[in-house]
Amino acid sequence: MNLRSYELTPSRKVAFLGLGVMGYPMAGHLARAGHQVTVYNRTATKSEAWCAEYTGATSQNCSVNHAPTPRQAVQGADLVFCCVGNDDDLRSVVLGDDGAFAGMPRGSILVDHTTASANVARELHALATSKGLHFVDAPVSGGQAGAQNGALTVMCGGDLPAFEAAKPVAMAFSKAFTYLGESGSGQLAKMVNQICIAGLVQGLAEAIAFGDKAGLDMNLVLDVIGKGAAQSWQLDNRGKTMVADKFDFGFAVDWMRKDLGLVLDEAKRNGARLPATALIDQFYADVQQMGGRRWDTSSLIRRLK
Repeated sequence: MNLRSYELTPSRKVAFLGLGVMGYPMAGHLARAGHQVTVYNRTATKSEAWCAEYTGATSQNCSVNHAPTPRQAVQGADLVFCCVGNDDDLRSVVLGDDGAFAGMPRGSILVDHTTASANVARELHALATSKGLHFVDAPVSGGQAGAQNGALTVMCGGDLPAFEAAKPVAMAFSKAFTYLGESGSGQLAKMVNQICIAGLVQGLAEAIAFGDKAGLDMNLVLDVIGKGAAQSWQLDNRGKTMVADKFDFGFAVDWMRKDLGLVLDEAKRNGARLPATALIDQFYADVQQMGGRRWDTSSLIRRLK
């Protein structure tokens, strides 16, 4: 299958489907990089607000627009980016008469940044191939701050030529855009990422709760252990906010439970044993019951206080 022709020019005609807390700034970075961007969002007022914000942000001869359906948004696009909530949301914008696959030009690429199942990635990759299209599963890590700062880590699965064609454009919002293998590999790598985060946050929560009970100055302790083997991104960025009982930093408990559900479903299929992850998933369920559905993931410590 031939990829759609890519000339050596910095400007591309692209579409972005889904303007949530991640997609909105990601699409904005594409506009600022000089690409012609057409956006779609289920709530049209958000698309209109995005266009109002980014009109004038592009270079000469580039433009921003919005469309009422995914099919209309992707017409003529070299690259289509997508970032929605889950498997069902993804299918709703990709499939059907008004979906992206119905309007994408032959040889064009859909890069999906949704955190979804590996199964849906493989399903949509196979369907794209049958239509003369390309599909790259490309979930991201870095949270809302990473999206706003254009510093996301992107884990990609699919066909290598499609990945290589998409990478120069996607670097507008990425600090790393890495190919990991066949379709589904990006989603599986994101699951590895979430397993690591869950364990790190629970360990940090228990450590801080223990130190508090022992009467230690935990801000000072975190400064000390952050210079040794206990150092991590979570300690550096969430340790002191956990001590301060602040939990409004982006990635919500509801989203983590969705992601851990994907992890545990995949583990049932592949036979992986995840006892700690399964337990921490239930701890997050406790946080939800405490009213913390929108608190960020470091709120695990609330269970221990």
